[in-house]
Amino acid sequence: MRSFRSPGRARRLAAQAAVEESTHPSTTTPRQAQNQARLQVLIESRAIWNALGGGLIGVVFGYIVFAGERPALAGDFSIQFYASIIGGVTAGASFLLGYSLNARMANIWLGERPRVRQLVDTLALLVVHSSIAVMAALGLFRVFQEAFIGLTVDDIAGAVLLAVVGGVASYFSFNSGARITAFSLSTLLAIFMASGVLVSMLFAENPFWWHVMFSELGTGQAGLTSFWTFNTTLVVSGVIITTLTAFLTRDLQIWSEHQRTQVAQRLAERAETHRRSSGRIPLSTRVRNAFSGYIRTPRIVLLRVGMIGMGLSLAAVGLIPISVSLDGHTLVTAAFGVFFLLLLVSTPYVLPGFPQIFFLFSYFAAAALVGAFLLWEPVGYWNLTSLELIGVAILFAWLVVFIRNIAAVVERVRRGESL
Repeated sequence: MRSFRSPGRARRLAAQAAVEESTHPSTTTPRQAQNQARLQVLIESRAIWNALGGGLIGVVFGYIVFAGERPALAGDFSIQFYASIIGGVTAGASFLLGYSLNARMANIWLGERPRVRQLVDTLALLVVHSSIAVMAALGLFRVFQEAFIGLTVDDIAGAVLLAVVGGVASYFSFNSGARITAFSLSTLLAIFMASGVLVSMLFAENPFWWHVMFSELGTGQAGLTSFWTFNTTLVVSGVIITTLTAFLTRDLQIWSEHQRTQVAQRLAERAETHRRSSGRIPLSTRVRNAFSGYIRTPRIVLLRVGMIGMGLSLAAVGLIPISVSLDGHTLVTAAFGVFFLLLLVSTPYVLPGFPQIFFLFSYFAAAALVGAFLLWEPVGYWNLTSLELIGVAILFAWLVVFIRNIAAVVERVRRGESL
């Protein structure tokens, strides 16, 4: 109860932790670790309060809409229908509360970006969390209804089920917003894209859409629900990729500064060992140092440009359906593939000093992407839908490995070890 009577305590702890982090970006001080630990406990407490609030909203709403009724688990005006509403509303509201604490206090850099960028990112993340809750409720109650055919419940049980949905959605969404990281964001992106595309497939009016390509789901011929779900999923996913870029590049800046320092020290030591008795450094040594310094310097800006290009291209794919402009849709789809392929093959140049095995993995992913394309054209082994599925699988596999490698090298820097 103490944390409930002191609403500013979590914010004060978050602010203290953020100041410590900005003062010591590449190390973890004992005070910073203590503040972060206390903050995590308070975040968990706030998440439970949000769960209780979401459950209360669900049970009150359930008593109102189910009064004197025996609703089915799925169908029109069923528990499934109202649970999707409660889940979407409570998940969205709880995410905003958690993300506000994170962005304004724990991760100050999120609040220092342009206001328009903050608004766009927040809206995109809000849509992601609400949509995941909605689609989870729709899917789960549909499955339960198929398992218990003909089952109906009374108004009390219906209200309790809505309370469970509201509580669970609130708890996980608050935690997600308050503790959002590059890895959790990539996981949310994968779940959101998979769920959105799955819903589009289920509601597609043309059962043979897959004979063409995934973009067929984003046309009017696929039906209104499929059209809006598919295109909205692509647009929001594109924005989320640009948001993910901000998280990744911020972590990489910590590693990059350390890498530059290490390279500068090595080059200075080389220059000293070749310094002549007259005090001058030979021209050949200076040229070698300049070349080595250029090659070994990370280029985070290029990585940012590549990933933002991918995000904007993906958003454009949703904004320009093939029914609107086939040429425009093809152009932005190709731009997405080109940005991704260039990112894969340029990793040794963009991120010198990264683990060598990651470069090998990136080349392997690029080769798999090119091979999948060749099996489509000119071999004709599979259709465009198969190519798109494989491309998405390669993208998320590479993102997961990339994010885990970033976390590893940054942790190594924070522990003060030499890269």
